Amino acid sequence: MSYRADPRLMSELKKYGAVNVESCFNCGNCTAVCPLSTEEDSFPRRMIRYAQIGMREKLLSSKELWLCYYCGECTATCPRQADPGEFMAAARRYAIAQYDRLGLARRLYTSAGFNALFLIVLTAALGVFLYSFHGPMATDALQLFQFMPSEVIHNLGVIAGILIAGTVLAGMINMIVRVGNEIKFVKGAPLNWLGAFWETIGEVLVKRRYRQDCEIDAIDQPWYYQKWFVHASILWGFLGLFTATALDYLLELLGIKPTGAWVPPWYPVRLLGTLAGILLMYGATVVIVRRLRQADEAAAHSTPSDWVFLALLWLGGMTGFALEVSIYLPQPGAWSYWMLLAHLVVVGELLVLLPFSKFAHAVYRIVALYVYALKPLPEQVAVAGTAE
Repeated sequence: MSYRADPRLMSELKKYGAVNVESCFNCGNCTAVCPLSTEEDSFPRRMIRYAQIGMREKLLSSKELWLCYYCGECTATCPRQADPGEFMAAARRYAIAQYDRLGLARRLYTSAGFNALFLIVLTAALGVFLYSFHGPMATDALQLFQFMPSEVIHNLGVIAGILIAGTVLAGMINMIVRVGNEIKFVKGAPLNWLGAFWETIGEVLVKRRYRQDCEIDAIDQPWYYQKWFVHASILWGFLGLFTATALDYLLELLGIKPTGAWVPPWYPVRLLGTLAGILLMYGATVVIVRRLRQADEAAAHSTPSDWVFLALLWLGGMTGFALEVSIYLPQPGAWSYWMLLAHLVVVGELLVLLPFSKFAHAVYRIVALYVYALKPLPEQVAVAGTAE
């Protein structure tokens, strides 16, 4: 298979992060120190070489691009200060933009001005649109879902979810086709579809490879401050809140509990949402503090899109907790109704940005990890080749 080299690739990549790999002379130190790199899945050296010689399709079809967790070890030990860790992060942003068929990710990643303008317009549009459905603000008792009817929220959520899922799926198919063309599956070699699925789920939920291989030097830190747990808490929190919201909707559909009905804090769905919110807020807060302090190589470079994503996560958690507190206050205040509107706007922004932000990053990583787990081992390939 032949590939066309594109000399413009390096200049394009520079728009997506602090890329300094022109100074790289391919010593291989970055690959040698990377705890996740193998003889077959070699990075970041191979990815850097693709960029240097302009092999765009090879870069975009590399599953190794998504196997990197940006521990920063390669950057810390690079003798040429080429910052290979940030190159990998920039290359992932570039790949997301290329997989996105709408072109929005490219604008959000490469233009701070467009990022700010888009967020302002989106905030105003969502706020005005949602407010157009508002009802009365009861003063005798808190009636949040009379002010913002639950059926409106649920119906809009379902419609938005379908549209966003379609956008994510289109990008994911784009990625799978590219990566699939690059993977050399040998005829007759076994594919453990179910085993690969469970291995991927385990890796995504508990960060096994990152925890065991990438954070060896962090064993002196408390477990709750280690990167694997901080990032996992954001994921667990998001999944927990999504599950609690879906269950709340299901209970209303089944006629068991209307949305917004008063329940004690230990009610199972409410408790799940509370615990998930705590995890999300904890993870987002620690990541924000680390980026502000530039605590390590991975936190030293933050794009505007990174800050927008983290800020929305934190605001979503904060407004959610403020609403929960208002429910149990003896005297409702008008601020509770405005807080509901603010919470819905923030959640709506997160959903709209899902295919173009770190959320998309997480989806593509899962696909890459699955392909990584699915591919037969070399000895299985050898056996299959012998059988032919």
